[in-house]
Amino acid sequence: WRGWSGGRCSWTKRGPPGPYPDVVDPVLAAILGGAVGLVIGAVAVLATRWSERSTAAADPFDPPLPRGVGDVLSVLKSIAVVLDASDAVVNTSASAVSYGLVRHGELVHHELRHIARQVRRDGLIREAELDLPRGPNAQASTVMRVRVAPIAVSQVLILAEDHTQARRVEEVRRDFVANVSHELKTPVGGISLLAEAVLDARDDPDAVERFAERILVESARLTRLVKEIVDLSRLQVADTLHEPVIVDVRAVAAEAVDRVRVAAEAHGIQLTLVGEEGLRVFGDAELLTTAIANLVTNAVNYSGSGTYVGIGARRHGDSIEVSVTDQGEGIEAEHLPRLTER
Repeated sequence: WRGWSGGRCSWTKRGPPGPYPDVVDPVLAAILGGAVGLVIGAVAVLATRWSERSTAAADPFDPPLPRGVGDVLSVLKSIAVVLDASDAVVNTSASAVSYGLVRHGELVHHELRHIARQVRRDGLIREAELDLPRGPNAQASTVMRVRVAPIAVSQVLILAEDHTQARRVEEVRRDFVANVSHELKTPVGGISLLAEAVLDARDDPDAVERFAERILVESARLTRLVKEIVDLSRLQVADTLHEPVIVDVRAVAAEAVDRVRVAAEAHGIQLTLVGEEGLRVFGDAELLTTAIANLVTNAVNYSGSGTYVGIGARRHGDSIEVSVTDQGEGIEAEHLPRLTER
């Protein structure tokens, strides 16, 4: 190295002559100097950050989690996440990752971070029910009931439980009550009006007879609705479900057909029962009869006069298949997904 001469950096070669120039280009020298500067700067930044982390770890006001906390979080029923003063995830249960609350070691939802900061600021336990998006599809969400509590000066614990199914059940229950109220209103109102008509027409035997027949029809409709409500309530109580016993499927189907036969004859519909003999399953005979009778009743209600409704039973692998076929108007495609609702 010979130093600077006239603003140029030059090198003196030692050794035999070769194809290399005696003087290095200024641009190359600048690039080399810049590269060395970048390396030195990067080392300094890393050293500074390492020092900060070491200082934070040694901070007595933000101690590390006690030993065994991770084991406790792993056996909790609730989803658990522990955050430090910078909202970084210190520890978490596996379910927090599977539910998408924690991703790549960070808390995903800003709603949870906001509550955590409030708890860290005032030290008060907070609870909330949040609709959190689940995955990249913004339309899909999870209802989370969260409880956030301080566990150190700057650390907070988030406990969350999935209440999505409970919310859905509550919405279905509310819709069901509204629908039942609407359905009951019609026969009750009809019976009231017909009773008034009977009083007004008490001197007209023919009118009284006509109104009385209508009262019987509405009363039967009301009785049927009440029975369906009672059946539904019974199905929702697990204690009413009996231990399964061996049930003859053809006998159950025959009983269901007998229950609907009078209504079918009134509509001019012929019921035909076919099926293999000796088909048996484990189950509740009364509930199976109700299920098949509901299908047959639906077929009768939506079939025209002079048509046929067939009830069949056959073995399908290790299962028994019961089918009800009618010649009615059918169900529109957009309503098919609702067949399995309450």
